[in-house]
Amino acid sequence: MIPAMYFGRLAAMGTVTVLILIAGVWGSWPNAHNVMLTKGREHGTVRVTSCGDDTCAGPYTPVSTGSSARAEVVIDHTVAVKKGRTYAVIVKPGTDEVMRSGPAGILYAWIPLGGALLLASVVVAGGLRLTRPAWVLAGSGIALLTAAFVAL
Repeated sequence: MIPAMYFGRLAAMGTVTVLILIAGVWGSWPNAHNVMLTKGREHGTVRVTSCGDDTCAGPYTPVSTGSSARAEVVIDHTVAVKKGRTYAVIVKPGTDEVMRSGPAGILYAWIPLGGALLLASVVVAGGLRLTRPAWVLAGSGIALLTAAFVAL
């Protein structure tokens, strides 16, 4: 193979891999920073009383000082949120939206990165022909997604 072509393939696939991983972090960060950096955030619980197609709602009971009770807050309706159950949550600043807190919330927030790790592993294996790093990326993605599934 011509050295310029080899370098071109390496540069192109390396760029694609980095962009995929950046997109995974970018997709995860809007929720992850609220769940991970909890200092000054309102902590509490929500008892889910009703669910629609995309969201569920229920009364919010504060746990942290400075947090106020709310008659109704909104949480994303996922397979892990069921009507009648109570969840530990953090309020998104300036809204009546909440998200799960604790290990389950952190892992759920990073799910987009888990998918990006799996996708990047395919690019690394096929485009860069680096099988060991590809297995590391794939294993990390599978571990993150499995841990999120188990935690939720």
